[in-house]
Amino acid sequence: MVALRVCDLAREGGLGTRAQIIQRKTGKTVQFELTEQTRRAIMDWINRRSLTREDYLFPSRQRPETHLSTRQYARILKRWVASAGLEPSDYGTHSMRRTKPTLIYRRTHNLRAIQLLLGHTKLESTVRYLGIEVEDALALSEETEV
Repeated sequence: MVALRVCDLAREGGLGTRAQIIQRKTGKTVQFELTEQTRRAIMDWINRRSLTREDYLFPSRQRPETHLSTRQYARILKRWVASAGLEPSDYGTHSMRRTKPTLIYRRTHNLRAIQLLLGHTKLESTVRYLGIEVEDALALSEETEV
């Protein structure tokens, strides 16, 4: 996500409700939503920074022709978490990526939807990623009467 360019999100007349990127690791296309609040924040950011369509959405402060590094993103996240009065060691860039899929899974138990959201090829990868154990599956089974 740190390598997003404005044109990856911008559409004619603003930002769409969804965007898609190609994951560098897998080469697969992954879609994600842009909520109204997110779209407003991104548009404010683009306007405040006077970014053009070809600019990185999160440019490096050191070298504006490149994007923010993942290490710098991690540092920013730690400061943000600390400023919210939370324990920085409890949060990281990866745990932030896991949060929404985990909440969706807890609400819906729809592994296929989570698999698609995360861009996983194998369902087993999604099960491992969410940390689903046999106990979770048994608890779901017990809730279902046939």
